[in-house]
Amino acid sequence: MRVRIPSALLAGAASVLAFEPFAWFPLMFLSLAVLAHLLGRCGRMRDGFWLGFAWGWGAFIAGVSWLYVALNRYGGMPAPLAGLAIALFCAYLALYPALAGALFVRLRGLAWRLERGRGALAAAAAFGALWLLGEWLRGVLLTGFPWLAAGYSQTPPSPLAGYLPLFGVYGAGGLLAFLAGLLAFADWRRAAGWRPLVTAAAVLAVVLAAGAGLLGRSWTKPAGAPVTIALAQTNFDQSLKWDPDRFADVLRDNLDLVRGEFGRPDPPAILVLPETTLPTLLDYLPEGYLDELGRLAAEAGGDLVLGAFRRDEADHIYNAAISLGTAPAQRYAKQHLVPFGEYSPPLFGWFYRLASIPMSDQTRGAPGQPPMALDGQRIALNICYEDLFGAELIHALPQATLLLNISNLAWYGDSIAQPQHLQIARVRALETGRPMLRSTNTGMTAVVQPDGRVAGVLPAFKRGVLRMSVQGYEGLTPYARVGNGPALAAALAVLLALVALRRAALSRR
Repeated sequence: MRVRIPSALLAGAASVLAFEPFAWFPLMFLSLAVLAHLLGRCGRMRDGFWLGFAWGWGAFIAGVSWLYVALNRYGGMPAPLAGLAIALFCAYLALYPALAGALFVRLRGLAWRLERGRGALAAAAAFGALWLLGEWLRGVLLTGFPWLAAGYSQTPPSPLAGYLPLFGVYGAGGLLAFLAGLLAFADWRRAAGWRPLVTAAAVLAVVLAAGAGLLGRSWTKPAGAPVTIALAQTNFDQSLKWDPDRFADVLRDNLDLVRGEFGRPDPPAILVLPETTLPTLLDYLPEGYLDELGRLAAEAGGDLVLGAFRRDEADHIYNAAISLGTAPAQRYAKQHLVPFGEYSPPLFGWFYRLASIPMSDQTRGAPGQPPMALDGQRIALNICYEDLFGAELIHALPQATLLLNISNLAWYGDSIAQPQHLQIARVRALETGRPMLRSTNTGMTAVVQPDGRVAGVLPAFKRGVLRMSVQGYEGLTPYARVGNGPALAAALAVLLALVALRRAALSRR
């Protein structure tokens, strides 16, 4: 174990290179194969737990350490405490691959007893099933944190991207883990000769070839006429955005941007400003400010969508998006809030005595909010972190023809959080068969097509506007119809079948 634990740790850390901005997607396959190989030589569940934990801790420390910037630089938490908080959070996330590792060691013995090459195939299937279930649990328990799920690394040109519209990100990740297990276990019993290796190579070739073929499949079709959309990237520095002395400057900059876009000879039909571009409650805006924004949009024959904070009659505060202009005013309130950043979980009031995070006592928006009807399209809003939850976004379908995410990742500085988040948007586009539009404060503002291709993107940390003609889509992908259910059912079926096969073998004896 002295060598295996560091090997698992390094393999987990290396897996981050499979995601954007590096995008060496085969590395996730190799990283999981290393973990499966190490687990295949464990004799105790306890050893499997610690190998899975080491892999997970290495992956999350390397992949989400940008959270430290939010806590220390912008949240005001002392550096040692911020570092400890991130280490503990990553340790919590590592519990899921640890649990998968421990259970695999327990089930591996059942697979090993199967005859000929079936043992390697069964062990690989068990590894893939447990990996899928572990990542799904991480995405739902305690409100979920599915960042760096293995399937997110498999955007085009990976052949496995073809499976995203069918099985979603968890199904694709489970399939990837299954293939990695095939590589790790193909020579598990040398006495079986070449048969396990041939079986593994054949399965790998078929799965990859089928995935590559599916990449060209269109699951949805165009709906309505294309619409001209302008996506703004305001690039307000997070340390200044909430400074009372800069408040008037922020309002003026937003107004100037709206005036400039709708004052063009060819104004957009829809202009989008990012999450909390107005860093205050709508109640506190200067009198007539919103009216002026709406007037500029309406006189140009267009609509404006922007992020701000809204308060209802019961004094609840919402992270919201509102529309102004030609169409009747519409609004959306964020439903999936970020723990510690937007609300305090029970028993964690002490956290806010260590960190200073504005607007951190928010209320969830109502479920089932309708898409915004703008310029002949129906646009389903999601705000920042919400686009991590594909099973929640498909509730807006089939009504929505476009998906729109407004974000503010300035909290995380100049880090890999921005390209990682854009890759997540690419997966959502593939899962839903809809364009995913992104308007962000500091990056990455982009238009993603239904096939996961980035049609246009602005450089991070530069102010600008991305103007594009965007086509809406209608129809449903298989994943949009049924969500994660089939992938989860398949994973459970694999584990139950393995137990049943073992029991049948024992009864025959």
